[in-house]
Amino acid sequence: MSLIDLYPALKVTHVSLVSVSGALFAVRGASVLTGRAWPMHKHWRIVSASLDTLLLAAGLTLWLVLRLNPARDAWLGVKLLLLVLYIAAGALAMRRSPSLALRAAAYGCAIGLYLFIASIAVTHNPLGALARFV
Repeated sequence: MSLIDLYPALKVTHVSLVSVSGALFAVRGASVLTGRAWPMHKHWRIVSASLDTLLLAAGLTLWLVLRLNPARDAWLGVKLLLLVLYIAAGALAMRRSPSLALRAAAYGCAIGLYLFIASIAVTHNPLGALARFV
Protein backbone atom coordinates (compact mmCIF):
# COMPACT_ATOMS: atom_id res chain seq x y z
CA MET A 1 0.00 0.00 0.00
CA SER A 2 1.41 3.38 -1.00
CA LEU A 3 0.81 6.69 0.75
CA ILE A 4 -1.45 7.89 -2.07
CA ASP A 5 -3.85 5.07 -1.13
CA LEU A 6 -4.26 6.80 2.22
CA TYR A 7 -5.26 10.11 0.58
CA PRO A 8 -9.03 9.84 1.14
CA ALA A 9 -8.60 9.06 4.84
CA LEU A 10 -5.93 11.76 5.23
CA LYS A 11 -8.14 14.38 3.60
CA VAL A 12 -11.15 13.52 5.77
CA THR A 13 -8.92 13.58 8.85
CA HIS A 14 -7.40 16.93 7.90
CA VAL A 15 -10.75 18.57 7.12
CA SER A 16 -12.27 17.18 10.33
CA LEU A 17 -9.37 18.46 12.42
CA VAL A 18 -9.61 21.89 10.73
CA SER A 19 -13.30 22.03 11.64
CA VAL A 20 -12.87 20.91 15.25
CA SER A 21 -9.82 23.12 15.83
CA GLY A 22 -11.57 26.17 14.34
CA ALA A 23 -14.74 25.58 16.34
CA LEU A 24 -12.77 25.16 19.56
CA PHE A 25 -10.83 28.37 18.89
CA ALA A 26 -14.05 30.26 18.12
CA VAL A 27 -15.72 29.12 21.35
CA ARG A 28 -12.63 29.62 23.52
CA GLY A 29 -11.91 33.04 22.01
CA ALA A 30 -15.48 34.25 22.46
CA SER A 31 -15.42 32.98 26.02
CA VAL A 32 -12.16 34.79 26.77
CA LEU A 33 -13.71 38.01 25.43
CA THR A 34 -16.67 37.60 27.78
CA GLY A 35 -14.39 37.14 30.78
CA ARG A 36 -14.73 33.40 31.28
CA ALA A 37 -11.82 31.60 32.95
CA TRP A 38 -12.35 28.06 31.60
CA PRO A 39 -10.75 28.62 28.15
CA MET A 40 -7.36 29.24 29.73
CA HIS A 41 -7.40 26.19 32.00
CA LYS A 42 -4.56 23.82 31.31
CA HIS A 43 -6.89 21.05 30.11
CA TRP A 44 -8.33 23.16 27.26
CA ARG A 45 -4.92 24.50 26.24
CA ILE A 46 -3.64 20.90 26.01
CA VAL A 47 -6.69 19.80 24.00
CA SER A 48 -6.21 22.73 21.61
CA ALA A 49 -2.47 22.14 21.21
CA SER A 50 -3.04 18.41 20.66
CA LEU A 51 -5.65 19.05 17.97
CA ASP A 52 -3.38 21.54 16.25
CA THR A 53 -0.45 19.11 16.35
CA LEU A 54 -2.55 16.38 14.75
CA LEU A 55 -3.81 18.91 12.20
CA LEU A 56 -0.27 19.91 11.32
CA ALA A 57 0.78 16.26 10.97
CA ALA A 58 -2.17 15.51 8.68
CA GLY A 59 -1.46 18.63 6.61
CA LEU A 60 2.22 17.82 6.23
CA THR A 61 1.39 14.25 5.26
CA LEU A 62 -1.03 15.50 2.60
CA TRP A 63 1.64 17.90 1.39
CA LEU A 64 4.09 15.01 0.95
CA VAL A 65 1.57 12.58 -0.54
CA LEU A 66 0.40 15.12 -3.12
CA ARG A 67 3.96 16.38 -3.74
CA LEU A 68 2.88 19.98 -3.39
CA ASN A 69 5.37 22.82 -3.46
CA PRO A 70 4.39 26.20 -1.95
CA ALA A 71 6.68 27.96 -4.44
CA ARG A 72 4.99 26.26 -7.40
CA ASP A 73 1.48 25.89 -5.98
CA ALA A 74 0.70 29.51 -5.13
CA TRP A 75 -2.50 28.67 -3.25
CA LEU A 76 -0.51 26.56 -0.76
CA GLY A 77 2.13 29.25 -0.32
CA VAL A 78 -0.51 31.88 0.44
CA LYS A 79 -2.33 29.48 2.76
CA LEU A 80 0.87 28.82 4.75
CA LEU A 81 1.68 32.54 5.05
CA LEU A 82 -1.84 33.28 6.24
CA LEU A 83 -1.59 30.39 8.71
CA VAL A 84 1.32 32.18 10.41
CA LEU A 85 -0.82 35.35 10.65
CA TYR A 86 -3.75 33.31 11.99
CA ILE A 87 -1.57 31.84 14.73
CA ALA A 88 -0.28 35.29 15.69
CA ALA A 89 -3.79 36.80 15.74
CA GLY A 90 -5.07 33.84 17.74
CA ALA A 91 -2.30 34.25 20.32
CA LEU A 92 -3.15 37.95 20.65
CA ALA A 93 -6.84 37.15 21.01
CA MET A 94 -6.34 34.52 23.67
CA ARG A 95 -3.79 36.06 25.99
CA ARG A 96 -1.17 38.30 24.49
CA SER A 97 -3.11 41.58 24.17
CA PRO A 98 -3.00 44.20 26.91
CA SER A 99 -6.57 45.40 26.30
CA LEU A 100 -9.97 43.89 25.66
CA ALA A 101 -10.40 46.00 22.51
CA LEU A 102 -7.17 44.66 21.03
CA ARG A 103 -8.12 41.08 21.98
CA ALA A 104 -11.50 41.56 20.29
CA ALA A 105 -9.87 42.96 17.13
CA ALA A 106 -7.36 40.09 17.07
CA TYR A 107 -10.19 37.58 17.56
CA GLY A 108 -12.13 39.02 14.62
CA CYS A 109 -8.99 39.03 12.51
CA ALA A 110 -8.22 35.40 13.41
CA ILE A 111 -11.76 34.26 12.55
CA GLY A 112 -11.58 36.12 9.23
CA LEU A 113 -8.20 34.58 8.45
CA TYR A 114 -9.48 31.11 9.35
CA LEU A 115 -12.39 31.48 6.93
CA PHE A 116 -10.17 32.90 4.18
CA ILE A 117 -7.63 30.07 4.61
CA ALA A 118 -10.49 27.55 4.35
CA SER A 119 -11.72 29.19 1.14
CA ILE A 120 -8.21 28.99 -0.33
CA ALA A 121 -8.02 25.30 0.57
CA VAL A 122 -11.38 24.57 -1.03
CA THR A 123 -10.76 26.56 -4.23
CA HIS A 124 -7.01 25.91 -4.58
CA ASN A 125 -6.83 29.56 -5.58
CA PRO A 126 -4.62 32.10 -3.75
CA LEU A 127 -7.57 34.52 -3.74
CA GLY A 128 -9.91 31.95 -2.23
CA ALA A 129 -13.53 33.12 -2.12
CA LEU A 130 -12.43 36.54 -3.40
CA ALA A 131 -11.50 35.03 -6.79
CA ARG A 132 -15.06 35.33 -8.05
CA PHE A 133 -14.94 39.11 -7.58
CA VAL A 134 -11.79 39.60 -9.65
